[in-house]
Amino acid sequence: MSAIERRTILKTAIAAGAAAAVPGAASANAKPLAGKSALITGCSSGFGYLAALHLAREGAKVIATMRGLPRKEADELKAEATKEKLDLHIVEIDVTSDEQVAQGVAEAERIAGGPIDILINNAGVGYAGPIELQDMAATKLIFDTNVYGPHRMARAVLPGMRKAKRGLIFNISSQLGRVITPSSGHYSPTKFALEAMSEAMAYELVPHNIEVCVIQPGGYPTKVWVNRNELASELKARLTADEAAAYPALVDRMGKEDGTRRTADPMDIPRAIAEIAAMPAGTRPLRRAVHPGPKPQEAINRVSAEAQIAMLGNSPVGPWVKAVLD
Repeated sequence: MSAIERRTILKTAIAAGAAAAVPGAASANAKPLAGKSALITGCSSGFGYLAALHLAREGAKVIATMRGLPRKEADELKAEATKEKLDLHIVEIDVTSDEQVAQGVAEAERIAGGPIDILINNAGVGYAGPIELQDMAATKLIFDTNVYGPHRMARAVLPGMRKAKRGLIFNISSQLGRVITPSSGHYSPTKFALEAMSEAMAYELVPHNIEVCVIQPGGYPTKVWVNRNELASELKARLTADEAAAYPALVDRMGKEDGTRRTADPMDIPRAIAEIAAMPAGTRPLRRAVHPGPKPQEAINRVSAEAQIAMLGNSPVGPWVKAVLD
């Protein structure tokens, strides 16, 4: 049975309410991710830190990665995992480094005892300010982290996943990967690129029984705002007087954004990831918008899927597109 046929059968069974009869579905008493390995980037804070603990609590063997080891955040994460007797391991990976990605993934596969089951590309950075004022240092850093980083990680884990004929890749995007606000620098451009890369990979990986899921969070009160303000302040200090004078109101805001007033629970993201990871292979969504408030990207997601099927549904790659989007 081909991967496409399997996905069709599984999706039909789920739609008919027959999830319990689907082979591979988790039993009610088992931890839903027991026996799975999960490699997560950007675990020093925010979604990555929380996801590492949550997926381990759900039974996964978690390889949590972060850059700049040793660091107190790694010690804190390990202490929490040890206290709860979780199967959690910490490995150093800076996603902007080819060498660290290769070495880190090799170590993760050694810990996992084989190919990685779940990759969560969570590491990312943000900037602020008009596009014109994003100098090449800022531009290269954000693209290297938000786009090339997930690409490096996917290329490193996919040979093992393909050999195993299974796997799941989560890419953490944003509402701003579908809608655009001014003065967010290259954040939306990088997330738009990540969305496109994810969808292309999802189609291409159908024959290998590997799935890709894009998580689209809204705004959450995580450390991302602190990091964004630091980077924006550094960029602001590099501006010339002429550049600063061109966009006075927007430049004044750079480095002053406050995400602490946001009240949504950051655990929404790990919970969504764990829920999707526990679904039977072949039934998972390409995209999941996550936020208790408005989710304006959902309308774009629907229209995009319709346009993709209309354009490619009857083409030679139509079965791949339909397997992902139907």
